[in-house]
Parts: sequence; C-alpha cells; structure tokens
Amino acid sequence: MFESFFPKPKVFFPSVLLWAGLGILVWYGAGDTLGAAVGFALPEPEGEPIVGLSYFYTQSFLWFYVYYTVWSLAFAAFWFFYSPHKWQLWSILGSVFILFTTYFGVQVSVALNNWRRPFFDQFQQALTGDGSVSQADLYGLILIFVQIAFISTAVFVVTRFFVSHYVFRWRTAMNNFYMERWPRVRNIEGASQRVQEDTMRFASIMEGLGVAFVDAVMTLVAFLPILWALSQYVTELPVVGEIPHALFIALLFWAAFGTGLLALVGIKLPGLEFRNQRVEAAYRKELVYGEDDASRAQPPTTRELFENVRKNYFRLYFHYMYFNIARGFYLQADNIYVHILLVPTIVTGKITLGIWQQILTAFGQVSNSFQFLINSWTTIVELISIYKRLHAFEAVFRGQELDEIERNYLARQGGGFAQPIPNPSPGEGGPDAVQTLEDPKRP
Repeated sequence: MFESFFPKPKVFFPSVLLWAGLGILVWYGAGDTLGAAVGFALPEPEGEPIVGLSYFYTQSFLWFYVYYTVWSLAFAAFWFFYSPHKWQLWSILGSVFILFTTYFGVQVSVALNNWRRPFFDQFQQALTGDGSVSQADLYGLILIFVQIAFISTAVFVVTRFFVSHYVFRWRTAMNNFYMERWPRVRNIEGASQRVQEDTMRFASIMEGLGVAFVDAVMTLVAFLPILWALSQYVTELPVVGEIPHALFIALLFWAAFGTGLLALVGIKLPGLEFRNQRVEAAYRKELVYGEDDASRAQPPTTRELFENVRKNYFRLYFHYMYFNIARGFYLQADNIYVHILLVPTIVTGKITLGIWQQILTAFGQVSNSFQFLINSWTTIVELISIYKRLHAFEAVFRGQELDEIERNYLARQGGGFAQPIPNPSPGEGGPDAVQTLEDPKRP
C-alpha cells in the first residue's frame, strides 16, 4: 500500500514528522530573526486583526511562503538523492503542495474570523439607531466577505482537484505493484477483489479522510492561538468559577472526553467490519464458482455462507446502535456546550456581539478538529478493515505470518496458507515468492 507510492515508508514517514517538527520549532523560535535577516520587515506591529485580502500578503505571510518552500524543497531533494522512487514527484512534492493549500485554506477561515468582529460590532451598533453606522460601512464589510469567500472557493476547488489526481496516482501505484506479482498471488482468496475493489475503496476513502485529517491538524495550528487569546474575555465558567484561560481549558476537557468516549464504545467495530468483508467475500466467491460449475453454489453451501453474512451484519447493527447513541448524545450536547460556558460572561456584558461571534467560530473550529476521530469514526473503521485485507494480502505473497482473523478464516476454509519458497529459481519472483497450499477439494 505504501511502498508502491512512497520511498522506504518505514523511514520516510518518521522523517516527515521529524522534519516538520523541526521546521515548526525553527519557525516559532527563530522565524522572525531569519526573516528580518533576509529582508522582511519583521516583526510586524501588533494591533487589531487585519481584515480583508491584505491579510494574505503581509510581511509575515510573504516570509512564510518563502520559508515553507525552501524547507520543503530541501526535504524533497534529500529523498530524491537518498532513495529515488518512480512516484516521487507525486508522493513527495504532491504532498508538499496539498499541505500548503490545506494550510492556506485554514488561513482563509482565520481571515473570515477576523472579519466577524468588525461586522457584528457595527451590526450591533447600527441596531441602536444612533446613526453612527452608515449603509456604506456595512456594504463595504459585506464586499470584503465576498472577496474572502471567493478565495475560499478557489482554494477548495484547486485542492480537491489536485487531491483527486494525487490519490488516483496512488491507486495506480498500488495496482501496478500488485499486478507485477499477479502470477504468485492469483490463487489467494479474493485476489481479484483486493487488487481492484480494495485499492479503489482505499483510494476513495483516503481522498476524503486524508484531506480532512490534514485540515484538522492545520486548523488546530491556526486557531488554538486565536482561542487562547480570546480566552481573556471569558474568565468565569458555570459551576467551576474563575480559572485562567477558562475557555481554552474547557475545550480541551470536552474534546478529550468525547474522543475517549467514542473510541471506547467503538472499539469492536474495526474487527467486525473486517470480518464482514471476509464473510461477504466467501459468499461471493462460491457464487462465482457456481456460474461455471453446476456442482458449486448448492443450497446447503450458500445457505451456510449467507447465514454467516447475516450473523455478522446483525452483530454490526447491535454494536453500531450503542455507538450511535453515544455519538448522537455527545454531538447534541456539543451544540450547546459553548453557549453554556459563555452565559456568565454574557450576562455581565463583558463581550460584544462581534467578540461573541469570534469565540463561537474559533471554538467550533478547534472543537471540530479535536473531534476528528468522533466525526470520522465510521469511515476510519472502514479504512482500517480495508487496510487489514490489503495487509493480509501482502503478508501472503511476502511469506509473512497472517493476523489472527485471517488465520482463523483460512483454517475454517480448509487450507490456503501461504508458505515461502525456500530457494526460488532465478526469474521466479525472488525471495518474496510464495506457493499456496490449497484445499484439494477446492479448485
């Protein structure tokens, strides 16, 4: 799944984390000093948030564009030299581009959040009827919103278009990787399904889930400092009373509670989804055999196989029932959680309508990012089950030990375990070639 598209995955992905972490440390630790040294006017004066398109070409942003490009190209150049790979332009430089466009999209959300304060403050003032806010003032702010919204739409379209091509290249790499080994794996149970359907589903899920995960991480990076700053307006919480950075701490508690709760109640789902694919594959395969062989797919056999399908689906329905109960109650409570937190602050008149809107937006963005696992759990479960099937597929043609679910399935089928060929002849596939010990009663 990964070595087909990325160079040396077991080394590559840790190096990505280390290089990204080092880049973040350098940026926040010495970024202003480095930027000033190369000619950018840093640090910029602090004040009210910048509202409008000028937010995207401040000195800080221009310096970030240069820094991100240089830092990323240095990483790519190392891997191009250290471990050249057929798909390196897409897997490395493509990933760099996706990270940048996703981060830029998050910054568009930050720009919209900056816009909310002046607009809703003027909106609140206009409702008093004192004439201090003109129509031109509100129309001007609405025009700024339209400009930012246009940028948001453009970034979204470009990102999704590129990600679609990126993920299909990944599927192409997996397809080619497996098909090069097809003579050695064609007798593995469900080989055709794994090469065609599982790689297709893996790619389609990664297209949505991968971008959502990166977006969640980037949103945390962008909005956590904003929420920390906005916490100065909320000093008191219901029941708890006054605590420093009350809003920030309340969010961390709520997100940790929800993530832990849903992970606990949904812990059985990945294994059940995987077993579901297994029993469906067994039933489908028997029906395929029955198309060409009248002695196959007889009622006793198909009845037993479909009974296995029924049992597994009913178990899934039961476990998803209590999972959805927990998830539904949590998400409904999440809708009013921040409003409950703000009641003591609102009744004392410590915030304006604009600040209230900023807090709601920032809190919602950070909360949704922390709740990535909660909102995407069913999709993650499906991805895990597909990963398990492809991993088991690769384990067979590499001669590696299968996991417990796969071993139990093969044992019930009466064979099909893969054993490494001790000394393969030249040209017969190398050290990862395998022979499959099939049940003599099966074709």
